[in-house]
Amino acid sequence: MALYTDGKVAFVASNTPEAQEARDALARRHGDAALSDASIIVALGGDGLMLETLHRVMDKGIPVYGMNFGSVGFLMNEFRTEALDVRLRAALPTTIHPLKMDVVQADGTTAKALALNEVSLFRSTYQAAKIEIKIDGEVRLDELTCDGIIVATPAGSTAYNLSAHGPILPITAPLLALTPISPFRPRRWRGAILSNRANIRFRTLEAQKRPVSAVADNVEFEDVREVHVQEDRRHSVTLLFDPGHSLDERILVEQFRY
Repeated sequence: MALYTDGKVAFVASNTPEAQEARDALARRHGDAALSDASIIVALGGDGLMLETLHRVMDKGIPVYGMNFGSVGFLMNEFRTEALDVRLRAALPTTIHPLKMDVVQADGTTAKALALNEVSLFRSTYQAAKIEIKIDGEVRLDELTCDGIIVATPAGSTAYNLSAHGPILPITAPLLALTPISPFRPRRWRGAILSNRANIRFRTLEAQKRPVSAVADNVEFEDVREVHVQEDRRHSVTLLFDPGHSLDERILVEQFRY
């Protein structure tokens, strides 16, 4: 069944002149519906714009088809102006569930955020962070001394997680990557692969001396004391990819790069 309906496509673009020019040309050719009325959204930019757009349409059932105007564009398709309607009809969907991050800050304030790529903890000063890690209620690492730590979804495993030498996860795998950033102690610990049902809790140690911030995609909270991370299957987004260019295929290809 076709996902694309004439006149029901909405275009969003990054602020670069090239992306804005392409958006205007495509909108003149295909129409430009309001986001609230669209049956599909075409995002022209990089992975940052795609993540921003996916957060905007979370749980609204509107699939997003990206075309790359960024530097990496792992979540995007190749940019071409011709036959966009044909490409949209042939596009294959990939559904992603976000991580839910719950934080407790130094003053006792609690907050929540969703992450499609990763939840990250970072040291906030020149001193390394010290973090206790619990998985499903059991302490697995009583003290990790590091610059930070990442919990990545399969979709986010090729982003910051990969740069931190974390594993690449197939998009359909029911897994999460737990990856330290510049670990000092234990020196040989390089992270873990967890079930997507895992309940992950971090507790900051010596928190006043070694403050830590927590980030869910692009939402940051400073001076956190505890961070709880778990996949939240109540929420979902859908990305669209050209045949032969699916997220499964791109993740597989990425694992054979050298």
